[in-house]
Amino acid sequence: MMAPEALNLGFELRILAEGPDVSAARCVADAPVGDYKDLATLREFARGLDVMTFDHEHVPNEHLQALIAEGVNVQPRPAALIHAQDKLVMRAAIAELGLPNPAWAAVETVDELVDFGERIGWPVVLKTPRGGYDGKGVRMLDSADEARAAADWFGNGALLAEDKVPFTRELSALVARTPGGEEKAWDVVHTIQVDGVCDEVIAPAKALPAEIAAAAKDAALKIAAAFGVTGVMAAELFETPGTGAGFVINELAMRPHNTGHWTMNGSITSQFEQHLRAVLDLPLGATDALAETTVMKNYLGGANQDLFSAFNAALAAEPRVKVHAYGKSVRPGRKIGHVNVVSEPGESVDSLRDRANAVASLIRDGVPTAASAATSEGVAL
Repeated sequence: MMAPEALNLGFELRILAEGPDVSAARCVADAPVGDYKDLATLREFARGLDVMTFDHEHVPNEHLQALIAEGVNVQPRPAALIHAQDKLVMRAAIAELGLPNPAWAAVETVDELVDFGERIGWPVVLKTPRGGYDGKGVRMLDSADEARAAADWFGNGALLAEDKVPFTRELSALVARTPGGEEKAWDVVHTIQVDGVCDEVIAPAKALPAEIAAAAKDAALKIAAAFGVTGVMAAELFETPGTGAGFVINELAMRPHNTGHWTMNGSITSQFEQHLRAVLDLPLGATDALAETTVMKNYLGGANQDLFSAFNAALAAEPRVKVHAYGKSVRPGRKIGHVNVVSEPGESVDSLRDRANAVASLIRDGVPTAASAATSEGVAL
């Protein structure tokens, strides 16, 4: 998704691909295959680059430090990236900034976990500090007995224990920052998760009090500045009306993020173009919304193995919906694409969600769902 933005700006991309058939390698002419965990591979890959950046947080921090010492322009810097790589580091840094955290503790034994749960009250969330995403590396514990049953998680260093925050919905505050310190923020959005995976995004978040929206945006910008972030950063939040700032910080991502995919069609500058501008220390683009509302809907692998067989019906059913397919093989539960739809004057959020879900269902399953049948009536499948 960054490739067409780079092409529009006249930049060349080189991508270190995990295999020759991954979707990124199909989009970029210069796509050597290699292991990002191998320092020698990274050294060779970095030769001649103006800047090296990431589409995930898992590149070993010590390798990035070694590359910087050898003169490679790495953005974001490892000192910032560590806050997205290690949740314990992030929690401590958020606390130091005085921003809203859930109650948390580093726990190295089951007894410490049980003591934490007894002190703050059950349920408790147990997380692996590194490597977790989309609900992986997360365990919900409703009692001391369930905590003791999680003994198999211990033995490889401290884990993160957190209060299970009672919240009304999840939010995301997306910002961008250049090495020179210029910063921009998009509207705070409402994110809808299903089984730990982002399913829908409504931009901007509706009925969000202005003071909470402003405080959330300011918190994300404060984090980006304090950590020295460059590029795009997403701060995932829980809305907690009536308590403190009205939100707590859940997690950080220092890269273009699923909750920002709506910007591809709903904002003057997409998160992918902005990330390129930011890491190259170019002036940032405007983040104004192009419509009153934009809805993003992910589609995961489902019954339909031949996605393009459904495109005729899907595109005909909703000509205003924009389809973004990732070129990935279909596996159950795997993110393989998303759709965006921007509102027409006066259109309701429910109408937008129905339209986005109709198209996503047609592509995922090859047939319309009951909710989308009226939208796609008369279209040959």
